[in-house]
Amino acid sequence: MPLLPDPVRRLAAWCAVLLLVAGVVWVGIRLCAELRTAVVPVLLALLGTALLGPLHRRLVKAHVNPSLAAGLTCVAVVAVVGGAVYIIVAALIDTGDQILASLRTAAQDLARHFGAAGTSLDDLASNARELLDRFGGTAASGVISGVSVVGESLAMAVLALLLVFFFLRDADRAAGVLRGLAPGGSAELVEAMARRAFRAVEGFMRGTTFIAFIDAVCITVGLLILDVPGALGLGALVFVGAYIPYLGAFISGAVAVLVALADRGFVIALWALGVVLAVQVLEGHVLQPVIQSRTVQMHPAVVMVTITAGASVAGILGMLLAVPLTAAAFGVVLELRGRYGAQEPSGSS
Repeated sequence: MPLLPDPVRRLAAWCAVLLLVAGVVWVGIRLCAELRTAVVPVLLALLGTALLGPLHRRLVKAHVNPSLAAGLTCVAVVAVVGGAVYIIVAALIDTGDQILASLRTAAQDLARHFGAAGTSLDDLASNARELLDRFGGTAASGVISGVSVVGESLAMAVLALLLVFFFLRDADRAAGVLRGLAPGGSAELVEAMARRAFRAVEGFMRGTTFIAFIDAVCITVGLLILDVPGALGLGALVFVGAYIPYLGAFISGAVAVLVALADRGFVIALWALGVVLAVQVLEGHVLQPVIQSRTVQMHPAVVMVTITAGASVAGILGMLLAVPLTAAAFGVVLELRGRYGAQEPSGSS
């Protein structure tokens, strides 16, 4: 007679598997954290390759040399990203003072209307300079570390751009490399999982960029019609925040409504809230299903948990990378389920 009943042994086996998987994931996360200077550029390069792959393929189909096509694509992305960053930074600089002044006015209005809780907000606003003076020494002592962080970020950005060039140029060899590295007879399965994961990331990046552009344009036009100050800067904030699903849209929309409340009054703030909600409804019920219908669809709860986990591991960068990496994992799971799920009925018969 076995020492333990069969259900208990099955539970113990599943617990052992879960502990083993959790241990492997934890070791992988720790290794990625230690090697972040090399891992982060690779991940960013994969996201950039997924976004720029269609342009490179069109150039190759137009009988452009693959290396030249990859170089032209990288030059184009530097020009586009550089121009977009310049426009966004210029808009935020031009309207940043108006946005900050409006937020300060909104905080003071909340302080007057909400009594004791508002008083603490008012005290915090009035004592801001004292707080800055108190922590100024700490901030000054961190200048050197801040410069090193900027240098490290620039180095990683350059490495990511170079990796995008090589990934685009050698994309046709990736399948052969995966087949050569796959053990035994698993080459076909490994290639299928890799293709499914990359298609999921590719669809997510292209869809998110297009949706972010539409959201930013719609909200900017709405705020301009309502004559809300800093509309261009707020639209730029909406575009950047759209790459963090749900949370980014909530924060950028809340800032827009607060600015409208402070400078244009309660009625205009309600109209601004209506614009933000209308754009979110358009995104959730029209843009997301139509644009990303062929990619992996994840439940909002899964997305929020993923973003929280990414933020706890790697901060803002983790929030940006968490969703596309999860989409790739979902693609792999769907590929495995499609293969082995279809084989189970035939095997049982």
